[in-house]
Amino acid sequence: MKFKAMFTPIQIGNMTVKNRFVVPPMGNNFANSDGTLSDQSLAYYAARAKGGFGLITIEATVVHKGAKGGPRKPCLYDDSSIESFQRVIDACHKEGAKVSVQLQNAGPEGNAKNAGAPIKAASAIPSVVGKDTPVAVTTEEVYQLVEGYADAAERAMKAGIDAVEVHMAHGYLVNTFMSPRTNKRVDEFGGCFENRMRFPRLIVEAIRERVGDKVAILARINSSDDVLGGIDVHDSAAIAAYLEDCGVDALHVSRAVHIKDEYMWAPTTIHGGFSADLVTEIKRAVTIPVITVGRFTEPQYAELLVKEGRADLVAFGRQSLGDPETPKKAEEGRLEELNPCIACLQGCVANMFKGEPICCLTNPFLGHEAEQLVKAETPKKVMVIGGGVAGLSAAFISAERGHEVTVYESSDTLGGNMRLAAFPPGKGDITNMIRSYIHRCEKDGVTLLTNHPVTLDFIKEQNPDAVIVATGSKTLILPIEGIEDEAIIHASDLLDGKRSAGKKALVVGGGMVGCETAAFLGEQEHEVSVIEFRDTVGADVINEHRKFLMKDFEDHKINTITSAKVCKFYPDGVEYESSDGTMHEERGYDSVVLAMGFRNYNPFAEQLETLGNEHYIIGDAVRARRALDATKEAYDAAIQI
Repeated sequence: MKFKAMFTPIQIGNMTVKNRFVVPPMGNNFANSDGTLSDQSLAYYAARAKGGFGLITIEATVVHKGAKGGPRKPCLYDDSSIESFQRVIDACHKEGAKVSVQLQNAGPEGNAKNAGAPIKAASAIPSVVGKDTPVAVTTEEVYQLVEGYADAAERAMKAGIDAVEVHMAHGYLVNTFMSPRTNKRVDEFGGCFENRMRFPRLIVEAIRERVGDKVAILARINSSDDVLGGIDVHDSAAIAAYLEDCGVDALHVSRAVHIKDEYMWAPTTIHGGFSADLVTEIKRAVTIPVITVGRFTEPQYAELLVKEGRADLVAFGRQSLGDPETPKKAEEGRLEELNPCIACLQGCVANMFKGEPICCLTNPFLGHEAEQLVKAETPKKVMVIGGGVAGLSAAFISAERGHEVTVYESSDTLGGNMRLAAFPPGKGDITNMIRSYIHRCEKDGVTLLTNHPVTLDFIKEQNPDAVIVATGSKTLILPIEGIEDEAIIHASDLLDGKRSAGKKALVVGGGMVGCETAAFLGEQEHEVSVIEFRDTVGADVINEHRKFLMKDFEDHKINTITSAKVCKFYPDGVEYESSDGTMHEERGYDSVVLAMGFRNYNPFAEQLETLGNEHYIIGDAVRARRALDATKEAYDAAIQI
């Protein structure tokens, strides 16, 4: 497929963007603690510019000194960071990209401890449970805050920026003034639509007065707050038209406040472009360019939206983390080489909130852009034992360093347990990751052998220079009476189609694997119950994923039994002890499915030490954990060989 619309230049104010691919602002914690952009920041943004993105947006940058929400946030509230921004901007310009910077005061979503000052908002309403109650901004302070945005924009202009983007979405400071849900003021900044829009209008006008036409002004707005009483798409359309009248050159349309952040950074189960209809409504209200964002990974639907005039540019947020060369590969017809974002949220969103540098499950190179993948001085013969994601990623990274690599997989299919993770409802995109790893291995000359178990004698016979043990994990079998009965179905065998469950099924284990297995059965109209030792099911599931998983439980009427210690297995059920010490039997099921977790599988243990080979143990072979740990360890091992 050709992407003619996506590779058509577009004018935003006086800025000409070479194509419609946008890197949106994403907190990455690469900045220095003093608010300057680091060498890693430069390498990160330059890699995406080199990969073909037309417009690069520097992450949310703090405009007021008392509003720094995290320890590694870039700042433009004084002149000290101008030079560091200039270095990043120059590096992106060198690759042909235009650069914007998002100007932000996090307001009630900020952190008073990090900021060293009370957080501010339109009204004293906490954003969510556990957050500090913000201080309502005084009328006089509002005007002072306006000048802070203008000051930051002027500094960005001095650094050579092409555009500034005022953050007016996601429940941050400006958004609290715009939304009737969070604005309970009775001064000139509260009440009617015109008053609630006064703050953003003053910001835009103040910035324009400082930068003239030298810098384009964008506004990031919500298509919907997704909460009762907040801004909906009808409000957003009016807001969009109003901002155009204020002199905004383009709109960047996002979605949701943090209470509903499953629609801000959508998890795997949500399809790319899920907000397209809302953005279309906003596009109809304005003549200025509109950027849409919302879990775009592959460019096909993006091309359609731009071609139909429903959006003008498309932001590939987490996809730009997974593959900074997404535009380049689309333009050159190398779509099978795309390294996809699978919306796992493990390394990006989780680390962003922790104040740690972000990383990526599917792209272990994220965060290492400042490091060159150095060719090995002496190419080696590398044996990788195990063809799951740990083994595959270690294989292609090793091969790209010049080594001769062979992967030995004992089963007939590559992908390991990660492949099985693609079977539950809404998880199909995981298959894209596995296929991309296989393709990359093939492209890099890795030999992939399936149905090939490895023994210690075979390792001695092959005499590799280095061995990577990536043998993964197997179903956890606890010492419980009856657990090894042949009637008991392992969840992995069920998902893989090796075993089938009867109409009424009991899933033993209510962690992520058990819950997703239950949803898998529920979708097929089985009558499902889940029994779990902890006091809640899905406790280990990332919050945004869990919301949709629990919706599956509700839709499929999946029954749960919690705070239950299973003491005995029967072919038709279990015996368990409840938290008060009483014993119960839960029986009468057609099938019992075991999903109590996994344990590491390393058949070599300390035996490899006897070979004297250079060897590494990675992923679940060390300990059953997240796939993010597996690919990180694969990278670490491969660059050491």
